[in-house]
Amino acid sequence: MTIQTFRYLATGASNTLLGLFTFYIAYHYIVGSQNVDLGFYVFESYTVTLAISFTVALFWGFFLMKYVVFDDSKIKGRVQFFRYFLSCLLNLFLNWILLKLAVEYLHIFPTFAQLGTTAILIIVSYLVQRNFTFKKTVVPDYVAEEEDNSSAPL
Repeated sequence: MTIQTFRYLATGASNTLLGLFTFYIAYHYIVGSQNVDLGFYVFESYTVTLAISFTVALFWGFFLMKYVVFDDSKIKGRVQFFRYFLSCLLNLFLNWILLKLAVEYLHIFPTFAQLGTTAILIIVSYLVQRNFTFKKTVVPDYVAEEEDNSSAPL
């Protein structure tokens, strides 16, 4: 296991725990089991809870990924954040779909359903972060050789 993979697992675990903790607190103490009616649409309580959890984990997760895991990425910070936000939106959408299926069709309690969807999304998230958000640009061997040869005295 590389150090980067270890750091990803450790920071991802802390961010996942923060997200789950936020989900639990928001569901049980902030939103409750009542749906939220905005007049133009009624949101299920677990959907609102997921949005709260997502927002908290978004900023903490980016900080950890940028400065702890993928600190060798040369992509500008604002580009990284935009890509990270896009990948998080993908995860949020997948999370919402899986959560909705688990709660409404499989009749799993929302907190347990969130645990299950989180396990699936950890794999998706790692692949997206490594290959898109914090992707390292690799210099081909022939370019490195040409640069070495051009600096050699004639």
